[in-house]
Amino acid sequence: MQYEFLNHFPRRMKSVGLYAMLLQNSIQKTTWRQYGFLKTDEQINMIFTLLLYIMEQSLREEHCTIDDIGAYIDSVNTRHFKKSMNYDECRQLGDFIINVILCNEGKAMYFDGFDFGQNEYQTVHISYVANRIIYVDQEFKRTSYYLTDDGYNLLLSTLEIENNMKLTIHEMIFQMHLEKQSYDKAVDEIKNVFNLLRVQLQKIQEAMGKIRRNALNYSVKDYETILVENLDTISDTKQKFQNYRELVKTRARELEEKNINIRQLIPEEEEKLNHLKEIEVYLNRTIDEHQKILNSHFDLKSLYTRELEQLSRMSLIRRFPLRTELYDKVLEHPAALEHLDYFLRPLLNQDGEKIYNLNKAFQLQRPVRRRGEADSEETLDFDEEAWEQEKERQRREKLRRYRESLSCLLSYALDEGEITLGEICRKISGKEEELSRLIPTVEIFKEIMVELIKNRRMDLEALKQERSEYIQDRPEEFQLNDMLLHLAESDPAFQGLSCLEIHRLSEHEAVAFHGVMTEDGTRKSIRCSNVCFRINREESHYGV
Repeated sequence: MQYEFLNHFPRRMKSVGLYAMLLQNSIQKTTWRQYGFLKTDEQINMIFTLLLYIMEQSLREEHCTIDDIGAYIDSVNTRHFKKSMNYDECRQLGDFIINVILCNEGKAMYFDGFDFGQNEYQTVHISYVANRIIYVDQEFKRTSYYLTDDGYNLLLSTLEIENNMKLTIHEMIFQMHLEKQSYDKAVDEIKNVFNLLRVQLQKIQEAMGKIRRNALNYSVKDYETILVENLDTISDTKQKFQNYRELVKTRARELEEKNINIRQLIPEEEEKLNHLKEIEVYLNRTIDEHQKILNSHFDLKSLYTRELEQLSRMSLIRRFPLRTELYDKVLEHPAALEHLDYFLRPLLNQDGEKIYNLNKAFQLQRPVRRRGEADSEETLDFDEEAWEQEKERQRREKLRRYRESLSCLLSYALDEGEITLGEICRKISGKEEELSRLIPTVEIFKEIMVELIKNRRMDLEALKQERSEYIQDRPEEFQLNDMLLHLAESDPAFQGLSCLEIHRLSEHEAVAFHGVMTEDGTRKSIRCSNVCFRINREESHYGV
């Protein structure tokens, strides 16, 4: 069967049919109006009031005749319902409820529930009350009524079980089915347990929503109730279900090993194995739900405490009407405007709370370090022009060092057509001036290499086309594309350069440079991955 949750569907439909047949037998009857029961709510309340009396008499094994029922309805009506009925009318009403509504005028009642396993409807019989003949004082023959199994199930489903007992009872039933190896029934019970935990979590979330909206609308009684339910839920459930999970894993492993090592499982054993795996899934979800309830329990306590504290602080705030306390007084004494700051000052003594700005969230975020540097810039009052000139000189000097380093790399690559960083290192070994030209500082060389490796292939014609299509300001910082184009256009040694390719040589050893300078003036040794540079030139420039 594809949808396993539709198993035992006729059983569920019988529980639904108990209510459906009762409403069907009652809702169309006009006899109710003779006794003052006009609304459907009143009629249903009267039916279940009588059913509870019959159940009580059945449990006590006492007689329950029409006379007894009439006396009971008369007593309940006098105290509670307040309908204008005498004893005879109460007796007639009891006879109507018993024989017409509950017994369907003596005709058998059936309800069809679809059986998805057999792909057909299955007819289930419904009976609320039964009767037997008794003798009163060993002389008078009477009919006594009592509840059937369906009647008991109907009434027990109305009150069910106390919330703090539901989880315990379903857990006990699940344990019983697990011990008896009735894994199909155990699946249903563990689903019920999971549903109860999910309902409890939803209760906590709804309570937190009500508290956030207005803590005064959430009573202390409701808060106490949900706390008690939470504590009952999280007391020892997690450890129990962890033990069940280990047991289920062990049994599933035994069946899997039997299937692999001994013999192929028969269909019944395969079904058990599937049920065990499903039980394990729901046990995992149950444990997760238990942890969520535990976390939400403490969140609820802290939220309720915080909201009440904030409300208590608000009660200390003095409130007054602006019309009488401000406007009218200013109109009477306009000179009071001179001291208006005394009135406004309390409103400005603290910063407003920060909110999440969605507009900022979708804007391009710049690195914090650079933004900090930009924010720290300021224009000095003394000798402003000289300061700006010095700043421009430093920028040009830094770009010059970038250009020299990149030019040095390209020169070695142009000489050979293809060269590795390791070969360049060997060529400049012992040449201090050439080393400082290639690596003016560790930071500059590192940035150039990162940009080269990241781009991998740089087609100068494509870069020129891109530059012609966009209007760009003069770059104040190192830009590899711009600097490469500048070298190719301004330096005769690089004219005709058409393409630069860079790829990492991961199988080669790292290249080491010793005694290179850093920006803070110290010298150190650096190691970097070996890289291959390949340069292509236009044919017209090969003979130059």
